[in-house]
Amino acid sequence: MFKLLLIEDDATLFNEIRDRLAGWSYDVYGITDFAKVLQEFTAVKPDLVIIDIQLPKFDGFHWCRMIRSHSNVPILFLSSRDHPTDMVMAMQLGADDFIQKPFHFDVLIAKVQAILRRVHNYSTEQIELKTWCGATIDYPKNTVSNDNGTIELTKNEMFILRELTQRKNRIVSREELIKSLWEDERFVSDNTLTVNVNRLRKKLDEIGLGQYIETKVGQGYIAVEEAGTI
Repeated sequence: MFKLLLIEDDATLFNEIRDRLAGWSYDVYGITDFAKVLQEFTAVKPDLVIIDIQLPKFDGFHWCRMIRSHSNVPILFLSSRDHPTDMVMAMQLGADDFIQKPFHFDVLIAKVQAILRRVHNYSTEQIELKTWCGATIDYPKNTVSNDNGTIELTKNEMFILRELTQRKNRIVSREELIKSLWEDERFVSDNTLTVNVNRLRKKLDEIGLGQYIETKVGQGYIAVEEAGTI
């Protein structure tokens, strides 16, 4: 049974989400002290975190940063605020997905299932290492290393990099990536993919590889072995 940590201070909404998820055999934990979210996260060791932005003490962005400094666990944000920048901020901090309140519970369940299925299937794959542009991609560790150092990626970032590098020098359409990542593109904002790719490229820049993920306007993205050759 998968363990989910639901960081939501609205008791009514928490109970409803917990009951809905429990109906799908998920084990849902809540927060007892919103000043100690990281400690409770560490104690639970969840397979997925669902977190609201507006929380007591510190907001969800703060706790996302704290969790990301310790773990690559998938994070799904909830928000009642109608600000596009909230989604961008969440994704830039390492969230895997974002849901705007009010939402349909079928959408929440679909997103939770897609994230967990992707992470579970990904972690059981046989391929462990791949070489690309002189760097070593370590799938189990979610890292990319070369002579310039090592970067750590989230599951989404690694999944995108894997999809692109396995088809290097070939354009992968945005639609293909969205369908591979989230399985049902009806539930995904197009901007979600853009933010994820930009975040991946920014991390790759740290070890001199960002230029090897190219955007083909109106077509998609491509991983190349030599920048500017395709």
